[in-house]
Amino acid sequence: MSKKKFIQRDISWLSFNARVLQEANDPSVSLKQRIRFLGIFSNNTDEFFRVRVATLKRMVEFSAKRKVLNMHMEEHPQKILDEIHTIVLQQQNEFNRIWEGILEELKQEKIFLVDESHLNDEQLTFVKKYFDDTVRVNVIPLMIESLPQMPYLRDKSIYLGVVMRKKNSAYQQKYALIEVPAKAVGRFVLLPSKNNEKNIMLLEDVIRVNLPNIFSLFEYDYFSAHVFKVTKDAEIDIDNDVSTTFVEKIEKGLKNRRKGKPVRFVYDKEMDAGLLEYLIRRLNLNRKSNIIPGGRIHNFRHFMDFPNVFSHNTEKRKPFTHPALANSLRVTDVIVKQDIILNFPYHSFNTVIDFLREAAIDPDVRSIKITAYRLAPKSKIINALINAARNGKEVVVMLELKARFDEEANLEWKKVLEEEEGIKVLLGVPRMKIHAKLCIIKKRIKNKIIQYGFVSTGNLNEDTAKVYGDMCLFTANRNVMADINRIFRYLENWKLNTNPLKACKTLLVCPTNMRNEINALINKEIRNAKAGKQAGITIKLNSLSDVLLIEKLYDAAAAGVKIQLIVRGIFCAKMDFGKMSKHAKAISIVDEYLEHARVMIFENENKPKIYLSSADWMVRNLDHRVEAAIPVFDEHLKQEIIDIINIQLSDNVKARILDSELLNEYVPHNGKKLIHSQIETYFYLHKKTEQQIEISSN
Repeated sequence: MSKKKFIQRDISWLSFNARVLQEANDPSVSLKQRIRFLGIFSNNTDEFFRVRVATLKRMVEFSAKRKVLNMHMEEHPQKILDEIHTIVLQQQNEFNRIWEGILEELKQEKIFLVDESHLNDEQLTFVKKYFDDTVRVNVIPLMIESLPQMPYLRDKSIYLGVVMRKKNSAYQQKYALIEVPAKAVGRFVLLPSKNNEKNIMLLEDVIRVNLPNIFSLFEYDYFSAHVFKVTKDAEIDIDNDVSTTFVEKIEKGLKNRRKGKPVRFVYDKEMDAGLLEYLIRRLNLNRKSNIIPGGRIHNFRHFMDFPNVFSHNTEKRKPFTHPALANSLRVTDVIVKQDIILNFPYHSFNTVIDFLREAAIDPDVRSIKITAYRLAPKSKIINALINAARNGKEVVVMLELKARFDEEANLEWKKVLEEEEGIKVLLGVPRMKIHAKLCIIKKRIKNKIIQYGFVSTGNLNEDTAKVYGDMCLFTANRNVMADINRIFRYLENWKLNTNPLKACKTLLVCPTNMRNEINALINKEIRNAKAGKQAGITIKLNSLSDVLLIEKLYDAAAAGVKIQLIVRGIFCAKMDFGKMSKHAKAISIVDEYLEHARVMIFENENKPKIYLSSADWMVRNLDHRVEAAIPVFDEHLKQEIIDIINIQLSDNVKARILDSELLNEYVPHNGKKLIHSQIETYFYLHKKTEQQIEISSN
């Protein structure tokens, strides 16, 4: 990959996370949301180290051993790691600066984070009682000096490193570790407060208060405790033992993940120097282990759920029913007559759940087939499918066990569906993830078979649907249903061959025809531009890193094709390469909702071809996953999508310019009307519902 033509993907991702940090720094964003964005930034960074930094470290290791990895190899992984380390430290400094400012704003709202040294008598009594009643049973001190091996440290946990001794002596001190049981207890404790104040204490500080009690056996009178956390390589190595089942391999991989090598060690810079040195030595860390000094608080991901103690609570815009469904008792009755698109989180996700519940009790429904990638912890989708099976329907669920960080949850769902309910569960294809979001329902009315379902850009997860911007196209189109059947035929018999995928005629499907079809669509726009015809390509994605497709966009720009790109995350194209700066525009929108939909619009001589897709333009999606893109045929739906995309392209409040310098500058409004695309989209869609209700009432 020529460095001149592309931005390195990991550096581009860090630029995306910087945009998240910008939201935390934006005074126009509510205080609660700004704290939430700090949590998102922290969680993003953790996953980046667990996955990408760990992968780069593997590349360095294997390059040194001259081994060949079954993966894309970066040219200079160590150089990339060095650049990452520099950027991450800069971002952490900015994070700390923003957090200090937010703490001051919290004080102005009379909201205080109270530590162990600032408790009044009433609060001290409360904290000791709270510890005894709620926390103590979850605290297990580890006397690490007496252990021959360093105990297993959980990846997502924070630990208190404790030093204890007599005040009048620096000798005979002991070290201990305590895992802060935030998952079991919760990170935030609301303290008794007066004068309209809100006092909040972090769980680690509750433990600090009670250290003399915890370690009373030793009769020490001096305690020092500071937080640290370890981030580990999260890659799952699946062995090639033919005697084990795929599920057993996943389970073994999850167990081995516990043994992942540390890729980052973050600690409170005030930590006792002796303890810090001891931990670094026992954890086998070195200068290349991303040892990062930080502030007093770590694992800010918990701050995504900061207590709702704010006096100025802004009412969130509530989702509403799609206008086509506003006066219908049954979702199914509408879908068999017309295509509809749900836009989450503006439209209610309850429609999807109702759609499956209807099928579950409909005596004419014979089967439901559906793909599941990431599900809600208490999934209503699963409940509907179980209900369908209990009502005698054939239910087939494609459950992707390789969905990163959801492997354990999906193994549990497999057990519930397969072992407890007798539902047929498909477990995917080796060396390939099933990322397509599909559903097909078959019903027989008299002697006629009717099929209907949906193709979505996002997961079937009612929790994330509240904050993820996705599109879901419901249809009874026979050609689409035929292709969904072909995909399930492949998933049920993948050992035979990929012929069912190759036979798809309407959906664009990975890994068989989507890449070639996208190339053909771009080539047509290039031909039109060269012939002097109107030519344009508008693409909305989460990530754009596929070199071959980026080069194809460069070719299109060179031919004079108007290119408009909305890319939330990774963006590896250089906007100053060739004629991109003249003919292409690229923005990223980071806002309250996570922009997750993938949309492709090709001008096609003023007869737009539009696709909704589950696939980003990345090698992993296009060549190593089963993905699906559905064409939009209905002219009204096409116009709706174009309108929404145009609203986003006009955003001058939350849109940043994507450039080769990674400056993340906001799109200037230059005195124009302010367009906040997520708010404008809400009102655009809501107006359609209001109009439908008005028409119906008349």
